[in-house]
Amino acid sequence: MKSLCKHPAAIGISILLLASVLLTSYTDIKSAISGKTDTLKLGPFVEAGFPFISTSVDARKLGPGYPDDNIAARTLALQLGNNAYACFDTDLLRWSVAWTGKFLPMVLMAQISYNDFFNKSNKVTTVPGRPTSATGSYAGWFAGKPGFEVPRAGKAGQPSWVPMPASEGRWKGVYVYGNKAVLNYSVKNSNVFELPGTAVFDDQTVFTRTLTIESATEALFLTAAEITNGVGSEVKGKIAYIYQGANKDTVTAVAVLGKGNADIKPDVGNGRYLTVRFPASSKTIETSLAVWRGPAKQKAAFEKFCKKQNLSFPDFKKGGPSQWTETVATSGKLSPDTAAYVTDVLTLPLPNPWKRNVRISDVSFFKDGKAAVVTFEGDVWIVEGIDKNLGSIKWRRFASGLHEPMSVEVVNNTVHIFGREGIVRLLDINHDGAADFYENFSNAMAQSVESREWAADMAYAPDGSFYIAKGGAQSNGPGVTPQVAKGFRAGSSQNGTILKVSPDGLTCEVIATGFRGPYIGLHPEKGILTATDQQGNFVPSTPIYLIKKGDYYGVEPTVHRDDNPPIAPPLTWIPHSVDRSSIAQAWITGDKMGPLSGSLIHFSFGAPGLFKVLMDSSAAITQGGVSFIQGNYPAPTSKGAVNPADGQLYVTGFNLWGSSSTGISALLRLRYTGKPSYQPAGFQAGKQGIVLGFDSELDAKTAADAASFEVKRWNYKRTEEYGSGHFKLDGTTGEETLPVAASYLSADGKKVLLLVPGMSDVMQMEVAYKLSAKDGHKINDHFWFTVNNMADVDLEEQGFKNVDLALLTVRQNETVAAAVKEEPATAERGKDLFQKMACAGCHSEGLRTKGMYGPPFQNLYGSERVFEDGSKAIANEKYIRESILTPSAKVVKGYNEEMPSFTGVLSDSDIGSIVLYIKSLKK
Repeated sequence: MKSLCKHPAAIGISILLLASVLLTSYTDIKSAISGKTDTLKLGPFVEAGFPFISTSVDARKLGPGYPDDNIAARTLALQLGNNAYACFDTDLLRWSVAWTGKFLPMVLMAQISYNDFFNKSNKVTTVPGRPTSATGSYAGWFAGKPGFEVPRAGKAGQPSWVPMPASEGRWKGVYVYGNKAVLNYSVKNSNVFELPGTAVFDDQTVFTRTLTIESATEALFLTAAEITNGVGSEVKGKIAYIYQGANKDTVTAVAVLGKGNADIKPDVGNGRYLTVRFPASSKTIETSLAVWRGPAKQKAAFEKFCKKQNLSFPDFKKGGPSQWTETVATSGKLSPDTAAYVTDVLTLPLPNPWKRNVRISDVSFFKDGKAAVVTFEGDVWIVEGIDKNLGSIKWRRFASGLHEPMSVEVVNNTVHIFGREGIVRLLDINHDGAADFYENFSNAMAQSVESREWAADMAYAPDGSFYIAKGGAQSNGPGVTPQVAKGFRAGSSQNGTILKVSPDGLTCEVIATGFRGPYIGLHPEKGILTATDQQGNFVPSTPIYLIKKGDYYGVEPTVHRDDNPPIAPPLTWIPHSVDRSSIAQAWITGDKMGPLSGSLIHFSFGAPGLFKVLMDSSAAITQGGVSFIQGNYPAPTSKGAVNPADGQLYVTGFNLWGSSSTGISALLRLRYTGKPSYQPAGFQAGKQGIVLGFDSELDAKTAADAASFEVKRWNYKRTEEYGSGHFKLDGTTGEETLPVAASYLSADGKKVLLLVPGMSDVMQMEVAYKLSAKDGHKINDHFWFTVNNMADVDLEEQGFKNVDLALLTVRQNETVAAAVKEEPATAERGKDLFQKMACAGCHSEGLRTKGMYGPPFQNLYGSERVFEDGSKAIANEKYIRESILTPSAKVVKGYNEEMPSFTGVLSDSDIGSIVLYIKSLKK
C-alpha cells in the first residue's frame, strides 16, 4: 500500500463533484475514463495535415556513427513527407536529427494522457526508424569562422538547457503555410528563413533545406551533420562526403543544389563534421542544400539528382490557408440563481470535426469579450458568443503544435502562450482566423526535458513584462537528469523559480527561488505578485505567498543560491484536508462581482474549487487566510480570468494528476447573482484573539455565543519527506483546541471578536463556526489562516466596545489542548474518514486503478505487498498503521512517494477505524 491518500494534488473540503455532469461534454465520464465511451472518439495526437509538433527529443542512442551528446528540450518535430521527419532544436538552431520510418512515439505527458486521461507514465521521447543525420548539442550555425564542439555544459556534465546567446543566434519563430513549416531565425546580424523538406531519387530519401539569408555581414557556417566513425572524406565540387564502414560502403553527404552559388562551399571539418560556408554578402543569398545517407554505390545517382534540383519558397510572408475553416457551436448551461455566486457552464466543443481532445489549461480575454483558451495538447481556440444566456457559443481553432502549454495571455488583442518552448506570440497575418506565424517572443528562460519542470504559469505585468513560474524538476518524471535530493532531479538552473521576462522578451531575471511547483497571480493594475506551491517534499502543506524579489521559499533542491538565505513565510498555509493541490490565483478587478470585487481568488486543483483569500496587514509580516466559495465544480479548477465585457470570473482546468473530481475538463463562469453573500470579508489575528468579518449582518444571539465557534491550531515540519503531520507548539504530535473565552458582535453587526487566551504565532489555525445571519440564513463553515506576527487588535477601530479583556486572564490557565474522548474504532467511522481525509481521491474502495494515485483498498488487507526496493510485507494492521503515519517507509512498486504523513492528524481510534474499514472490503 502506498498510503492512504496519495497525491500530486488534490483534496478538498468535499467531494462535491459528480462525474455525470454534462458540463464538459464528457457526457459519460466513467465510460470516458475506461475508454469505452461512444460520445468522445478522439483522433490521433499528431494530425496528418499540420507540419509540426513542439517536443523534447533524446537522440543520444541513435547507434554507431552518431553523436552521443544529442538531447534537446525544445524542438520542432517536422513532418516532411515521404515518411521522413526531422527535429529542429530551437535553442541551438540545429537539425538535431533527421530520420525515415515512423514518427516520434507519443510518450510525453500531454501525449500519453491525450486519450488515456489519467496516464502519467510519461517517458523521454526517442527516435524510431532509420536515422540519416544528426548533430551534437552545440550551435548549428557560427559566424566568422566554423565552430563545432561548443557544448552548453551544466552541472554534472548535463546540458545547461539554455538557448545560445541571442547575439550569436536566436530563434524567431515558424510560419505555417499549409502542410509546410518555414523556420525563421537569426545568425549574428543575418536573418535566415529555412524551408525543410524531402525529395526522392531511386529508392533513396533526401532531406532538403531551402534557405534565404538576408544581410550576411560576415561569413556564416552551417553544421549539417556529425559522423563520429568516419573512415574517410572528400569534397567533390558542390558536395562533401564522409564515408563509413570498413569498405567505405556507406556515405553521408551534404550538397549545394542547383546551378550557381559557387561561393557557397560544402566542407568536412575535423574529419567528422559536414559543413557549409556562406560568404558575407550585402545581397540576399538564396540556395538549397541536400543531406543524404545511403550506399556509396549510389553516389552517382545522388550527384545527378543534385544537379537537377531547384527548390523555392512559397509566398509564406502573406499568410497561408487556414488549417481549420469550420466553427463548432455549443450551448452553455446556466445555473439557477440559488446563491450569491453560481457557476454557469460553457460547453466544450466536443465532439469536433478534427476529433480533437479539448483539455483547457487557461483562458484569457480580448477587449470585446471574446476568449482565447489554450489546451494541454497544444491547441488554441477562440471562443465567441459569450453572452448572458450562453445560448450560442462559437469555437474556432486558431493554432496547434505547442508544447504542453499551460498559460495564455491576450495582450493588445494578441494571443501569447507560455509552453515549454517559451512564450509564443501568435500572429494571424492574413486575418483568416488562424495563426500564420508562431513568433518566439521569448525563449530566454532555461528548460530541461524533465516532465515536472512545467511551463506552469504566466502573468502579464503593468510595465509590459511577463512573470512566469517554472515547476521544480521532480523525480516522478522521465528521470533524465541526476537525482539531487529526495523527490528531485537536477533539471535546469531555473527549475522551481519565478522569473520576470523583459518587455522585449530577450532577457529574464530570477525573482524568487525555492519552489516545488509554483503557480502565480498578479494584480493587473497594482502589480501585486502572489504564488502558491504544491505540497510534497520540502513543502509540508499548501502555502500561498506574497512574492518579494530576492526571497527564497524553502525547497532546498531549487534554492539556486549559495548564501544560505532565510525561508520567507507564507501569507497562509492551507491544510491538506482542505487543498492538497493548489494551482493559480486571480484578482477580481472591476465592480461587477459584488462582495468578491477586488478580492484575490485561489484555485484548488484538488478540492476542486475556489477560495477567497483574506489578508491581515496589521502585523509586521502580512498574514492571510482562506474560505471556500461554495459552488458546482465539475472538473479541476486551475486558472481563471475576468472577462472585461461582463466583469465575471471565468474558470477552467483539466484533470490528470489527482483530484476529488473525476471530470476531465470544464470552462465555467463564476457569476454574481445579486443575492446575499455570507462569506468572510476580513480578518485580523492579534494578541487578544481573532476578528472575523462577514459580507452580511449576523444574528446577535449566535454571534455572541462562544459555543458557536471552535478554534484549533497546529504547526507543520518542513523536511525532505512528502508533506507533514500536525504538531503542537511544544513539538509533540497533534492539534491544540483553544478555548474561546467570549465572543462579541461589532456595532455594524458584520464582525465577530473571539477572545482567545494563549494566542501565539503558529503555522495553521482553523476557526469552525455555526452561525445565523440576521436574515435567518444558517452559516456552517470554516476559515483557515496563519499567524506570522501578532499585533494588538484595535478593538474600538474594529467596532467593538465594552470588551471584558479580563476573561483572557481568567481562562489563561485552562488546558489548551483539551482532552477529547476517543470514539470507539468502527468500520463505519473508517468509511467516513475515507471520504473526509480525501483518501477517496487517491484510493479506490474497489479494484479500480485507472485515475487513482494509490493502490486500491479492496482485498488489500492480508495481501502481499511488493515494494520499490524489492522487499515484501503482508498488509496487516501494523503495515497499514505504518503507511498512514510514515508513508515513505514502504512504497508499493509502481507508485510514487506522494502521500503526507497523518501523524497528529488521525488518532489511534481513527487509524483503527480505517483498518477495520479496509478489512471490511476484503471479498
